[in-house]
Amino acid sequence: MALKSDIFDVQTIELAGTKETVVQGGRHLFPKLPAAFAGIKRIGVIGWGSQGPAQAQNLRDSLEGTDIEVVVGLREGSSSWAAAEAAGLKPAEMFSIVASSDLVILLIADAAQAGLYKQVFEKIKPGATLGLSHGFLLAHMQSVGDDFPGGINVIAACPKGMGPSVRRLYEQGKEIDGAGINASVAIHQDVDGRATDIALGWAVAIGAPYIFETTLQNEVRSDVFGERGILLGALHGIVESLFRRFTELGDPPDKAFVRACESVTGPLARLISHEGIKAVSESFSGDAKRTFEEAYSASYKASMPILMEIYDEVSSGNEIRSVIQAGERLKTHPMSEIGTTRMWKVGQSVRDKRDELTVDIDPTTAGTVCGTMLAQIDVLRDHGHAWSEIANESVIEAVDSLIPYMHARGVGYMVDNCSTTARLGTRKWGPRFESAMNQEVFPVLDEEGARDEPLVAAFQDHPIHQVLEEISKTRPAVDISVT
Repeated sequence: MALKSDIFDVQTIELAGTKETVVQGGRHLFPKLPAAFAGIKRIGVIGWGSQGPAQAQNLRDSLEGTDIEVVVGLREGSSSWAAAEAAGLKPAEMFSIVASSDLVILLIADAAQAGLYKQVFEKIKPGATLGLSHGFLLAHMQSVGDDFPGGINVIAACPKGMGPSVRRLYEQGKEIDGAGINASVAIHQDVDGRATDIALGWAVAIGAPYIFETTLQNEVRSDVFGERGILLGALHGIVESLFRRFTELGDPPDKAFVRACESVTGPLARLISHEGIKAVSESFSGDAKRTFEEAYSASYKASMPILMEIYDEVSSGNEIRSVIQAGERLKTHPMSEIGTTRMWKVGQSVRDKRDELTVDIDPTTAGTVCGTMLAQIDVLRDHGHAWSEIANESVIEAVDSLIPYMHARGVGYMVDNCSTTARLGTRKWGPRFESAMNQEVFPVLDEEGARDEPLVAAFQDHPIHQVLEEISKTRPAVDISVT
C-alpha cells in the first residue's frame, strides 16, 4: 500500500529494484501541520520515558502559533511530573488526558501498555486517533487474542533513534533545516480517511527528514529484532569480545579499547554514515583488506544463526512475552549497570585523553561489525521487509543516533537511554554474540582460510549499497552533537 496525501508531497523512489513511497520532511513543512491535524485541538502525549520528552517538546515547538495544544499524561505521583513541568509542559493525570485528547500518543513503557491498554481503550473518545511509536502493543494483543476497538484511527510514527537523539537533532535543526531522525509511519486503522495525513504530520512535527511506510506488524519485528542485533545487543557483545582478544594478543588496555571501540564509534561510524558500508572495505588495501575480509566472512557466518533465532523469537511472540514477564520482576530486581566491565573503565580514561589520540579504523573490528550488520540486513531482506526499513533498522539508526551516544559516554549511556524492551534485549542477546565471537570467529581467524570468496563477492555487489546511497540524499547536513 503506497502513501497518499493531498497535503504532503509523496515521492516514489527506487531502492534496489523496488519502488517505495516516501516523504521528505523539514521545517518548511510546519505551516502544513494545521491542515494535516485538521479537527485535532489537543494532542496528548502519554508517558515520559525515552520518547515522551522528545516527542512532546518537538510537537509543542513545531505547533507553536497554532491553536493545537500539546499536553502530557502521567500517573498521579509520577516521578516525571517535575521534569515535564521543567520542560515547559503541563502534565495531568494520564487517563484524563486520554479522554480529552483528539490524538493520543501512547509512549508509556511496553510492559505498561500491555497492562493498561484496556483502560486506555475505555477512555479514548470515539473518532479520536491512537498513535503508537512501536508495534509492541499489537504484538501483545495478538498473543492474547485481542484487537484495537473500532471507531478510532490507529496509526504509528516510529523515530529510528532513541528519544534523546530525536530531541537533540530537532534542536540542531532549528539552525539547519532537515536535521532530525528518520521515521516510519504505519496506518493500521483508518476510520475517517484522515489517518495518513495525521501520521505524516506527526512524523514531520517531531523532525523526521525522511519518512517511509511500514506496518505495525513489520515495525515491531524489525525494531525489536534490530535492537537485539547490530543496533545494541550485537554491537555490545562484539566490542567486549574484541577488547579481550586484543589484550590477550598483547595490546595494552588503552590501545585495545581504541581498536575495539573508539575505532567503531569514531571513524567507522562516521564513514558508514557519510559514505556507506562499501566505503569501509574500500578504505583498506593489502594485508589490511585481507584482514577485513577474513573478519567479515567469519563474523557473518557466526552471527547469522543468532540473528535468525532472534527474528524467530520476535515473530513468534516469545520475545514480547519475555518483556512483559520482566515487568513485575524489575520492580524488585531492577537491571544492573551494563557498563561496569574493565573495558568501560579503561574507556573512560581513553575518552578523557581523546585530544591526544589518532584513531584509525581497525580492519578486524571493521570486518566483524560489517559482517554482523550485513547478516542482519539479509535476515530482514529474506523476510520481505522494505529496503527503507532494512537500511534504517540496521545501519542508519546505529551510526546516526545510537553509536554517537556510546562514543560520548559509553555503552551504558547508549543502551539505557533506550526503551526497557531494548535494554532487556541488549542484556539478553549481547552475551550470545560475545560468545560467538570467542568460540567461532576468533578461532577461525587464528587459522588459514577464514576468507570466504563468495561472501566477499556478495558483499561487494550487495543492493544495500545503492539503497544507502539513495537514502543518504535526505541525510541531515550535520552529525548529531551529544556533548
